[in-house]
Amino acid sequence: MLDGLDPVETDDPAEIARRLAAIGVRFEQWPLRDVARDADGAAVLAAFAPEIDRLKAEGGYRSVDVIRMTADHPERAVLRSKFLSEHRHAEDEVRFFVEGQGLFTLRDDDRVHSVLCEAGDLIAVPAGTRHWFDMGPHPHFTAIRLFVDPAGWVANFTGDPIADRFPRHEAP
Repeated sequence: MLDGLDPVETDDPAEIARRLAAIGVRFEQWPLRDVARDADGAAVLAAFAPEIDRLKAEGGYRSVDVIRMTADHPERAVLRSKFLSEHRHAEDEVRFFVEGQGLFTLRDDDRVHSVLCEAGDLIAVPAGTRHWFDMGPHPHFTAIRLFVDPAGWVANFTGDPIADRFPRHEAP
């Protein structure tokens, strides 16, 4: 059972970064760039090349791509449900939100931390960290993903139903 159920709500990026750093999660904000909504992946990556290069050098990431999810995506419900259960990865899960939003919920030994990532937010969830992700029923986001080995990025589900006890991301 989790204890420490004293929720802290804040939209202060420094406070979010401080609290997440305590559990090994990196959170930072990057300056937003003027990127067209229909820009292809290459244009999105070019717009954030300095930040991407810095992360690649710091974290040993070798592969970078762009994922875009919209409310009219034919597989949105299937894709949403895929990561709603608690899981871990063998490598870091690194996401920078170019636009839109998604809810990362992270669990350490005795606390659950929900982080609504929005445009300009970078989150780096270390390998092995228990978490789940919710893009909402009407998803809208574009995110840059960094990998050490994209073939190795597989969700290893814990089997713990804890995620069912927490609110879903229901934003439009």
